[in-house]
Amino acid sequence: MTDNPVPTVPPNAMLLELVLVPVSDIDRAKAFYADQLGFTVDVDVEPSEGVRIVQLTPPGSYCSITLSAGLPGTQMPPGSLRGLHLVVSDIAAARAKLAERGVDIGPVEDVGGVFYAGFADPDGNTWTLQHMPWRR
Repeated sequence: MTDNPVPTVPPNAMLLELVLVPVSDIDRAKAFYADQLGFTVDVDVEPSEGVRIVQLTPPGSYCSITLSAGLPGTQMPPGSLRGLHLVVSDIAAARAKLAERGVDIGPVEDVGGVFYAGFADPDGNTWTLQHMPWRR
């Protein structure tokens, strides 16, 4: 069990809980997501020969990511995922924290009152910090 929240599932809900992130080196990616981004490592298992599953969750998120190898039907080219959003309450502070941890993150951009700052993982999968000031 992790320190991350566990949502209830109301009637008619469809909760997004897991996104597969295609990477070429699970250990390198796990280190990036855990050490540099601060994601919690929920699972790191090898349930059978040639299969590995690493699940990580961003701080406070209900949705996790999975880095995997050897799972049939889940293969995507490493680095092919684009534009996953991490919503933050203070983009300047979040950006500064990631930069201090060695993440190569772009400047904050104001796009009509919504603020963004982008970065990529070691394989080139892209992520965006997003801040909507009206959202609490």
